[in-house]
Amino acid sequence: MNDQRPASAETSSKSAYPDIDHVAHFLPDIETAGVALTELGFTLTPFSEQSHRLTPDGPLVPAGTANRCIMLRRGYLEFLTPTHDTPNAGQLRAAMQHYTGVHLLAFGTQNPDADFQRLSAEGFQPLTPLALQRQVGTVTGETLARFTVVRVPPQAMAEGRVQYCQHHTREAVWQPRWLTHANHAAGLAGVILCVADPAEVARRYARFTGLPVATDNAAGTGNTCRIDTARGYLLFAAPDWLQNTLGEIPPALPWIAGYVLDSDNLRETFARTGGSAFGTRCLVKCSAALGGLMIFQAASSEPLA
Repeated sequence: MNDQRPASAETSSKSAYPDIDHVAHFLPDIETAGVALTELGFTLTPFSEQSHRLTPDGPLVPAGTANRCIMLRRGYLEFLTPTHDTPNAGQLRAAMQHYTGVHLLAFGTQNPDADFQRLSAEGFQPLTPLALQRQVGTVTGETLARFTVVRVPPQAMAEGRVQYCQHHTREAVWQPRWLTHANHAAGLAGVILCVADPAEVARRYARFTGLPVATDNAAGTGNTCRIDTARGYLLFAAPDWLQNTLGEIPPALPWIAGYVLDSDNLRETFARTGGSAFGTRCLVKCSAALGGLMIFQAASSEPLA
């Protein structure tokens, strides 16, 4: 097993995990969403059905979901849709009753067993680590992408499906042909969570990740808190901060409002996405087919708050 990133996927200068591995939109219509993402200048992976083992030694069964992804040099974006009537698909449908958009936040890990033990000790009641896989096409044929995921019960993390993900086949997922985007997106730099009490939620995520709450942001105002991971940060923002700063009213609380993406050419990002200026950043308010916000920035930018 090789858990090192391939040369096509850049890694952080920090050696420790967790990092922000990916986020996922839950979507009722992945075809319409795919058109919208292509128009924004993203390169998408093909549609792929998912399967899993409910126990480590159990049979492989359909998960009832399928995805397409936007692979970045640092992290990635996933777009999930239900395909059958399974418990997993039911969770997606239930989440989409609140809003269409980001409902999943995955932290990258190299040791899911240790994550399971820590989450258990912190009272999160993690579920048995789950073996996931899906077929992936390559330039020479097909291969199997395999993952180990550690999840917690829905009530443990009200913001969505918050989990750990270990990649066993990075070369199958981060293929060079998918890493170039017309809008110059290069990396997943941050995730914005709109919550009623940023300080309280940040403390819970600090327990979940084993990482401290940052002390150099506007936490004293009660409007935002931040946690920095080995690569990427979490910004917990109150609804009034989101409305005053980004002009967005949350459709529900809590709400994973969107994410910050590094661009290696912001001028081209503005031209391709048609986004509006947000300071030196490019703000894209996604269509109803996608939901949420994308904020593009230069890779050297400081966190939003």
